[in-house]
Amino acid sequence: MIKNIVFDIGNVLVDFRLKEFLAEKGFDAPMIKRLLKASVMSPYWEQFERADITEEEAMRAFVSLDPEIEKELSEAFSNIHGMLTIREYAVPWIRSLKEAGYRVYYLSNYSKKAYDECQDSLAFMQYTDGGFLSFQQRMTKPDPRMYTSFLEHFQLKPQESVFIDDTEQNVAVAESLGFRGIVFRSYEDVVKQLEELKAENA
Repeated sequence: MIKNIVFDIGNVLVDFRLKEFLAEKGFDAPMIKRLLKASVMSPYWEQFERADITEEEAMRAFVSLDPEIEKELSEAFSNIHGMLTIREYAVPWIRSLKEAGYRVYYLSNYSKKAYDECQDSLAFMQYTDGGFLSFQQRMTKPDPRMYTSFLEHFQLKPQESVFIDDTEQNVAVAESLGFRGIVFRSYEDVVKQLEELKAENA
């Protein structure tokens, strides 16, 4: 029987609107491509999300990959408020799941900078039963330890839990550990799949 719903955050409950954010800062498409390649597409981004390196160390690492755009990288990431924005359905969805009797959690890769500077994107958290963020745990998905530590901390059984993430690899790891997994493609699709699971358990 499913008792727990576990959400990823980015591109599930929150829009990770990186390209739009950079465009709003005045960068054109070729520069945005370079900025992304030197930052979020680099191995340093994951280290940053699990707090293995500081913000200053991350910036130096990004610059080392494309020294010509040091100024642009600084401008792009000096303040990231607005890069992450909460989706309209997030709070109502979580509240409705709670009212239906589920416990609701989050399990997400999230940097301390994003947590500090995009707090308004996390307004849904107060309605959950808690969760793990990568920078707090010093681990990132899809490392299985992120999931097992989460289960142990909240004393949950994976077979009683649904894990929802927009990244197939993250869902695959959860399923290998006993979760029921759903790859997020749209809010409507996940609602339908949760209803089908509920019917199976009836």
